[in-house]
Formats: sequence, C-alpha cells, structure tokens
Amino acid sequence: MSTSPSAVLEPRAAAPFDADRHEAFSLRVTNMLNEASLTFMLSLGHRSGLLDGLRRLDRPATSHEIADETGLNERYVREWLGAMTTGRVIDYDPHSRCYRLPPEHAAWLTRAATPNNLAGLMQFMALFGKVEDRVLDCFHNGGGVPYEQFDRFHEVMAEDSLQTVVAALDEHILPLVDGLLESLERGVEAADVGCGRGLALMHMARRFPRSQFVGYDFCADAVAWATAEARRRALPNIRFEVRDAARLDDDRRFDVVFAFDAIHDQVDPHGMLAGIHRALTDDGLLLAQDIRSSSHLEKNLDHPVAPFLYTISTMHCMTVSLANCGCGLGTCWGEELALQMFAEAGFANVAVHTLEHDVMNNYYVCRKA
Repeated sequence: MSTSPSAVLEPRAAAPFDADRHEAFSLRVTNMLNEASLTFMLSLGHRSGLLDGLRRLDRPATSHEIADETGLNERYVREWLGAMTTGRVIDYDPHSRCYRLPPEHAAWLTRAATPNNLAGLMQFMALFGKVEDRVLDCFHNGGGVPYEQFDRFHEVMAEDSLQTVVAALDEHILPLVDGLLESLERGVEAADVGCGRGLALMHMARRFPRSQFVGYDFCADAVAWATAEARRRALPNIRFEVRDAARLDDDRRFDVVFAFDAIHDQVDPHGMLAGIHRALTDDGLLLAQDIRSSSHLEKNLDHPVAPFLYTISTMHCMTVSLANCGCGLGTCWGEELALQMFAEAGFANVAVHTLEHDVMNNYYVCRKA
C-alpha cells in the first residue's frame, strides 16, 4: 500500500454555512410552490373559459355573476378565484365581494390576447404531471416515454402553434425569406415535416391556392385529425401522411420545406435533415423554427425561460426521442449544434433570424446551394 503524499487525500475544510443564502433560498422555494400552483389554476382558467369570461365582463363581478357568465359551478369558481386573488392575478374588493381581471393581466392571459396569451402554455404543466411516474422510471432504467402516452399533447401543441406560428406567418415568418411569398403565390411544392395537426400548413394552403402542400408526421392520430380538418375546410391542395421524418425518400421534389418546432424532438434528427436536403430541389430551401438557446449550459443562465425549456425537454422533447432509441437532442440543443448539423446535412448557406415578439425561437433559413 502506497504511503506517498500524492496518495493521501487531505480532508477538505467544510464550506462555511451562509445563513443569509439559506434564508433567501427558503423564501425562493416557498415562492416556487406558490407559482407552480398558479400554473395549474391558470391552465384550468384557460380551459374552462374563466379567464376569457372575466375579460368579457370587464368589470367587478361576484363569484355568482362570473359563474353565470361562464356557465360553471359557482363553488368551484369561488375557490379558483381564491387562488387567483391570493396569487395577485385577479383584483378583489372585500366590501363588495367582487373580482376583476385587470386589463393589464388580461393582455397576457386571454384568447383575445393572441399571440401573447401565456395561459395556454400553463397546460403543459398539467400534461407533464400525468407522465411523472413514467419519466421517473426512465431516470432509474433509461429509455423514454413515447408520444402516445401524452394525453392531449397534440391538442395543446396545435393551440400553441396558432399563437407562435400561424399568427406570425404572414407578417413575420414567411417574409424572412426574400421572394418566398411571391413564389408561394405563383405555386410551389412545399412540405411541413413534423407537422402535428397541420394548422400552419392549412393556413398556407388557404392563402396560396396555386401551391401544393403535404404534411408529414410520425403520429397517426395527429395526421388523422389534420386530414379530417383539411377536408372540413375544403382545401384541395393539401394532404397529410404518416411518415417518419428521418425516412423521407423524396428526391429533388420540394421547393421549400418547413419544420416548425420539430427538429429537436426527432429520433434521428441527422437523418431528418439529410432527408430534407435530399428532398429539396437544387435551389430549394428549408425554413426551420426551433428553440432559441445555446448548446452550452452556462450561456443559458440568463435565458428568460431556460428552466421551462429544460423542464419541457426532460418531461417531453428528450424523452419521446429516447423512447425510440433516438439521440435525445433535447429542447436546448442550441444554435451552435444546430448550425453544425445543418452543415453536416449539406446545407451550404444558413442564416439565423430572430423575431422581436418571439423570445423562444430562432428561425433558420437553410439553402441547399
């Protein structure tokens, strides 16, 4: 047994206990508990129509009046109002026992506030709670939680897409590419890879009737919903197919491919990008929206929603990839890795754009040549 000085581990002095830091963190954790609780109540307020009902009233109202306005049970409404009042979301007058949603808050919490309605995002917290046990098992045993075990996921994502993509397409996203609007109006072949329920593609199919659109998604239920909705809207220039994004077998077919918030979820994102590159015409382009972050954790410390992004990755984006033995890129795969992967897929020219109203996403314009 060696007794050389290099083999002897000196005891490390314990770091001094910072009482102020201890107390500050106690208050922070208590605040986390309260704020997390409010996410569930805001989700309920969004889904039940309570937040929209309060905006319609736009005046102080009793719990009975609010229940009548929304057609809901007064006792549940009153308890929900208690959470909203103590959470400083809703104003309350104890003398008249009336509640009011301030217009400054309604501007962030109601459907009329689209694309700024943050209440819809709160639904993700409730969705993740339903799969906590399954994700916990993955911590112990590896693997992942497949898409089909996420109740309402495509419904909630479609609602989010209406805000982040559809509402911004005409004025912000499509104009990022010089001449794209004119090309779509003349008529092109376009695809949306990882289309979900296809609302963005349907919006474009309606606006650009001379173009042909196809949406690909791995999930059969999302494709079935999109197909039925496109039929209901009488859109003859669009169709949807169940297809693995990494198994595109088209060759020089599409003038433009869209990928909205889809690349980082993929089982094989490298294969997806290579397939898109192959499927584009020689002068075609990929317009991809994906999460704005760095590939380096330390550079995300000041990101305004970084904890949310890493949470949604752990509870959904990473795990659905790992469920199929994928690479598990994760939500915060980051701009640096994205640019590397676009280059490896063969894209010769990649421009990164941001939109002033969208702190969550980068927009990558990737040209084949």
